[in-house]
Amino acid sequence: MDMIAFLRESMFSSPFILLALLPILFMVKHIKLAFSGMPKNLPPGPPRWPIIGNLHQLGDKPHVTITKFAKEYGPLISLNLGKQLLVVATSPEAAMGVLKTQDRFLSARIVPSAFNHNSLLPYSLIWSECNQSWKTLRTLCRAEMFSHKAIESHSRLREEKVGDMFDFLHSKQGQMVNIGEIVFTTVFNSISGILFSKDLLSYLKDENEAGGGLKESLDNVLEHLGKTDLSDFYPIFQSLDLQGISKGFTKHSKELFSIWEVMIKERRSQIASSTWSPEHSISFLDRLIENEFSDDQINQLLNELFIAGTDTTTNTVEWALAELLRNKEERSKLEQELRKEINSDQITESQISKLSYLQACIKETLRLHAPGPFLIPHRATQTCEVMGYTIPENTELFINIWGISRDPKIWDDPLSFKPERFLDSDVDFISQDFKFIPFGAGRRMCPGLPAAIKNVELILATLIHGFNWALPNGEDLTKLDMNDKFGLVLHKEKPLKLIVEPKVHM
Repeated sequence: MDMIAFLRESMFSSPFILLALLPILFMVKHIKLAFSGMPKNLPPGPPRWPIIGNLHQLGDKPHVTITKFAKEYGPLISLNLGKQLLVVATSPEAAMGVLKTQDRFLSARIVPSAFNHNSLLPYSLIWSECNQSWKTLRTLCRAEMFSHKAIESHSRLREEKVGDMFDFLHSKQGQMVNIGEIVFTTVFNSISGILFSKDLLSYLKDENEAGGGLKESLDNVLEHLGKTDLSDFYPIFQSLDLQGISKGFTKHSKELFSIWEVMIKERRSQIASSTWSPEHSISFLDRLIENEFSDDQINQLLNELFIAGTDTTTNTVEWALAELLRNKEERSKLEQELRKEINSDQITESQISKLSYLQACIKETLRLHAPGPFLIPHRATQTCEVMGYTIPENTELFINIWGISRDPKIWDDPLSFKPERFLDSDVDFISQDFKFIPFGAGRRMCPGLPAAIKNVELILATLIHGFNWALPNGEDLTKLDMNDKFGLVLHKEKPLKLIVEPKVHM
C-alpha cells in the first residue's frame, strides 16, 4: 500500500509522527545497513530509498506492482521493505528454484508479528518450522482428513450440507442472496462435521447462544493476520505493538477458542469414561484427544483448519460463479454437460468424475484467481542460490502466482476465462513445470488440496445445475465487477449478490 494509506491503517494519527520517528530509527538501528550496502549478487530490483526501501512503491495492490517490476527487472527480483529483504519469483523457473531446487533451505516461514507467540507457534501447521513436531501433525491431518480414504468417508457429509444449501436457496426464490455468505456456511458446516461430528453452529446455539459470533471471530483473526504491521518492516517496534495488531489477534483468538472449549471438555470427559471404546472415535477431535494433544494444540489446529478451509474454498466458488456468469458461452457448455450427466435435481460426488468441463472451469478459475496472489511467505534458513543469484539467510520469499498466471509467454490470451485450455491437458494441481501451482509445491504444499477441490466441485455444480442467477435491477451479467481486494486471500472487491431462481429439470 502507499505510505499515506499505510499510516492511516496504523496507530499513528498523523504522518508527521512517523516522519519524526524515521531519523531516530535510522540512527539507532539502520545506520550500519544504510552505509554498509546490501549483500552482493542479489536479484535485481527497483531503486531503494533510505530507511523505507521500496515500501512507498507497492501501492494498494502489491501483486500488480510486483508483476510490473518483474517485467522490467526479470523473473527473480529483490525489494527492501524497511529492514526486511524480500525476493519475489515471477516465472515457473524461478518458482521451481525456490520450491524444488532449494526447498530444503527455503521452506521456513516469515511469521507475522501477530502470530509470533510461544503459546501458539509450536502448535501451528502453517507457521511453524518444518521440524519433527510439524511432520507429525501434518501426517496426522493427512491420514484423518486429507487421504483418499478419509475424503471418501466424508462424501455423504458434504452431500448433506450441500443439500441443505440447495433447500435454503429454493426457499429464497426471487430474492437477492450473498453467495459468499451462503457458501461459507455450507463449507463451515462440512468442516465442523468432520472435526466434531456435529454441526458446530447449531450445537453452540443450542448450548449457549455463542454460535452467532463464530464467523465474526474467524474473520477478525484473519483480518489481524493480514494487517500491515510496522514491526514486520522495523523489528525494533515489535515489542511495542504500536498498532495493537498482536493484542487484537490474541484477543480474537481467545474468543474463538472459548467458543469450542465446551465441546473439547465434553469429549475429553466421554473418552475418559469407563464406557468409552475405540470404535466410538469418529471425529478428528477424538483422534487429537486420543493422541494426547493439549488444549492449546487443539485450539490452534482447529483455528487454522477452519480459517484455511472456509475462506479459500468460499472465495474460489465465488470467483468461479462470477466468471461463469459473465462468460455466457462457457456457462452454456457447463450447463449442457450437467444436463447430460446428471439426471436429478441434486448432485452426488460419484457423478463429479464425469464432469470434465466443470473441472476445467475450476482450474481456470484458480489460474486467474488463486486463493492468494502470493504463496504464504517462505524464509531462507541459510544463504543459498536461486537462478545464479544469492539469497541471504532470513530473506523473505514470495511466489507471485498472480503474475505467473497472467504471463502471455506462458498462457495464451492469459486475461481471458478459457476452461478449454485445461481439457485434454496434463496440467494439474501438482504441476511438474510450476506454471500452475495455486496450492503451492514442495514440502509446504497445501495438504488440504484434495478436500478443498471436492467441496468446490460439488458446490459449484449445484449452483449452476440447480439455479438461474441474475443481477438486481436486470443489470448486465457480462458487466459484472471483477476487481479484487488485496489480502492474504484475494477476495472480490464487491461481494457477489444475486437474485436466485430455481431451475425446473424435466
